[in-house]
Amino acid sequence: MDLLTAQAVSKQFSNHKALDQVTISVPQGCIFGLLGPNGAGKTTLIRIINQIIAPDEGALLLNGRKLLPDDVISIGYLPEERGLYKKMTVGEQAMYLAQLKGLSHHESLQRLKFWFEKFEINGWWNRKVEELSKGMQQKIQFLITIVHEPKLLIFDEPFSGFDPINTNLLKEEILAQKEKGATIILSTHNMASVEELCDHIALIDRAKVILDGPVREIKKTYKTNSFTFSYKGADISLHDILPSSFQILEEHNDPDHRFATVNLPVGFTPNDLLAPLLSSTTIDSLNELIPTMNDIFIQTVTQQRTEPATSN
Repeated sequence: MDLLTAQAVSKQFSNHKALDQVTISVPQGCIFGLLGPNGAGKTTLIRIINQIIAPDEGALLLNGRKLLPDDVISIGYLPEERGLYKKMTVGEQAMYLAQLKGLSHHESLQRLKFWFEKFEINGWWNRKVEELSKGMQQKIQFLITIVHEPKLLIFDEPFSGFDPINTNLLKEEILAQKEKGATIILSTHNMASVEELCDHIALIDRAKVILDGPVREIKKTYKTNSFTFSYKGADISLHDILPSSFQILEEHNDPDHRFATVNLPVGFTPNDLLAPLLSSTTIDSLNELIPTMNDIFIQTVTQQRTEPATSN
């Protein structure tokens, strides 16, 4: 079941088309990667979901019904542009924002106390925001985003400005929120984080969705049937033992470390590669080359941008 659906959403700013008939479905209980180059339209869509701005066309559905103004209570939003009041103390601000999300004073205090202890930041409660580093401010804003336990969490570049230790802390907490039943939209340029966290993705470029679906299925679609292997054997060339239809992408004949990468024609399997190799060599390892999300991102966007030019 989909928690959130955007149906043919469009948005125009003056002469700029920010979103053009964007349709996505965010399955309940997943981590959904909202990806795209700078200026693609991701932040515009996020702001529409949060009802900061309204679409010109299209509709947003939450649990199958039209998104309503009161639904903002069910959403936690960490924007890319941090928005804490620098002159307020951390505790005062955290309490204020927690109560804006519908928590009582007592409940806000109890939950914030829990999170401040978990993040080991109790000593920051009475400090002014302006005294904290960018990363510390971001950690405060992160916990304020999740404190009211919303069913939909939206993180826009949540790891920006974080060191590896705190980045890992946030990743673990994002996964924990998913385990608790939250649905998460993650907008990031960090493709390694997408690989690590996301179940589904939608890739937006130039205001349009150009790729979407489960990460596992997308990676299968972009596989090239290429394999890398290391081997031992006589001083021979793979060109002499492999069928001519097998494309040898690289071959290293160092006696102490022989390895190669081979692309197989459509319909051929790893067994078809191993059969001639085993007659002349000893195989130490064989691995399929799976494209990374970074590879897929670049390939899809590049292809999308070159196709119109070649069609004219």
